Amino acid sequence: MKLRTRLLATPLGVLIASACAAAQPPAVQSPMMGAPKLQSMAANAALVAKLAQGRGARGLDNNHGFMVAQQHPGVQGTQVVRAAHTYKGLRVFGSESVVVVDAQGAILSESASPRRLHLGRGPANRLGAATSDFKVKPSMPPKAAIDAAVGATLSATGPDATHITPPSAELLIYPVMKTERVASAAGKPEEELNALDVQEAVDHYELAYLVRTRMQRGDHPYYHDTVVSANDGHIIDRWSALQTVIGVGKSQYNGEVPISTTFSEGLYRMLDPERGTGGTYGAMAITNANGSSSAGKMYTHTENTWGDGKQYVRGGSTTNANGQTAAVNAMWGLMNTYDALKNALGWQSLDGQNTATYIAVHVNTAYDNAYYSDTCRCMFIGDGSSFNSLGSIDVIGHEMGHGVTAATSDLVYSGESGGLNESSSDIGGEVVEAYARAGGKGDSIPLSGNDWMLGTEIARDGQPLRWMYRPSKDGSSPDAWSTSLKRLDVHYSSGPNNRMFYFLAMGSKADKAGDYYSKYLVKSPAAMTGIGTDKAFRIWFKANTTKFTSSTNYADARAKMIEAAQELYGADSREAIAVTRAYAAINVGADVDEPAAEPPALAAN
Repeated sequence: MKLRTRLLATPLGVLIASACAAAQPPAVQSPMMGAPKLQSMAANAALVAKLAQGRGARGLDNNHGFMVAQQHPGVQGTQVVRAAHTYKGLRVFGSESVVVVDAQGAILSESASPRRLHLGRGPANRLGAATSDFKVKPSMPPKAAIDAAVGATLSATGPDATHITPPSAELLIYPVMKTERVASAAGKPEEELNALDVQEAVDHYELAYLVRTRMQRGDHPYYHDTVVSANDGHIIDRWSALQTVIGVGKSQYNGEVPISTTFSEGLYRMLDPERGTGGTYGAMAITNANGSSSAGKMYTHTENTWGDGKQYVRGGSTTNANGQTAAVNAMWGLMNTYDALKNALGWQSLDGQNTATYIAVHVNTAYDNAYYSDTCRCMFIGDGSSFNSLGSIDVIGHEMGHGVTAATSDLVYSGESGGLNESSSDIGGEVVEAYARAGGKGDSIPLSGNDWMLGTEIARDGQPLRWMYRPSKDGSSPDAWSTSLKRLDVHYSSGPNNRMFYFLAMGSKADKAGDYYSKYLVKSPAAMTGIGTDKAFRIWFKANTTKFTSSTNYADARAKMIEAAQELYGADSREAIAVTRAYAAINVGADVDEPAAEPPALAAN
């Protein structure tokens, strides 16, 4: 979560085939209940073979292949398998298939990113001889690429930065993309372009190393993914990978709250035995970094009453009542995020497989940051200096949202996909806030309880970090898509999608002078109708976990959100129309009319 200027630096972080009957929308099912056993190696090999059989129909030659990258539970006993596209055995970055299979391994649906098409001798290649026999032998070893990537970090941080984990380098094929207009928009003025008027196309390919560096200088982590040419060592691309928000606990923001703890050997521990298994501590835990950048030890206490509900006093004990408050904030946020996902969607923990995570509090000194780390699949929360403790419920939900995205779509943290990654976490933060404030129980997300503003509580001046309903109120985020979106920091390019989700859940207004108006809604009614937070989140979650690929952009997100809504609620459902209108409201696709409101049922005599 990023605290722009005054903001928080937020670090890091398929279709289920159904014939949607138009006349009678299918019953809404709770996604991913339970955690089915993942496919075996043999089943994955059989799936890869099935996918390979379709190469010819897609205009690909036999040098193209598939490699299972990850899998997670789907609905009703299905599995979602993410298969990377390969060429001559190397992964093509950002090109992949998301496949839903049933319990017998039959393919139900596939959602794909087609960035591999112009490689090889198949008829799909429109780049011709330049890529018909693309060479995959590097001219330099991986160590040279690592040295180049590390050097780029050290040039910005100074020579005393150190590695948190050893750097790694993956040899792959990197598509260099360009944005081009579709034929129908050739003559449109730039300021009138809609997201569907342009498309991303492969300009050329580079043989490259993807180098992952996770470094630290003093209190500050520096996580980067760097694409380095495997031929001459120049840096092709680079982006930050730092995704940056029953005892009794006296929390700072929510009064006295129940927290789940464990008792052993005469001590209570901030270890939740009811949520998650495995991981570092065997269950969900809160640790005390105690002013350092490492996770530290798990919180323990002689009594099962924790915290004093007050902002941490800098320099004081991190284990007395005042120091425990940050841990209470974190445990309550963790519990409610876990419960919201599990009870409403059937999704267990961050990865859907119930693997336990943990949160470290009191990170560094007066640290204005909260972030998700991919090195431990855990979260780090600072005490704040310009801000109050960063453990508010929506910030915790935001940071855990990065973990869910990392385990599923893994949206690349750059450009439009990076904005969608951030937006997904902002959406998760607001959803968890609504769920927690309604009591943290039930199988649906309440319509009220959250404020649709991220980080209001942690800001000492009461000003939020982000406004979901009108992103431009922060002075930097746009309200709608434009061709400049991909050049923005991901914490700003998230803005339009945040607004889309607000309109989808809550609707818009026709008052042109208000914060809830969109000039792009030109059909009837001028104020679109929302479908509620619960339905909006189910559609978003289904699209993100079973349809989005790592390179999904705004136009692709719209298409796959419409598919998700149609599968959940019917092809011509009000929900699918609402998705179309919500994206139209941010200049992604054309607006459509809503069906007339149904009259209320007459009471029986």
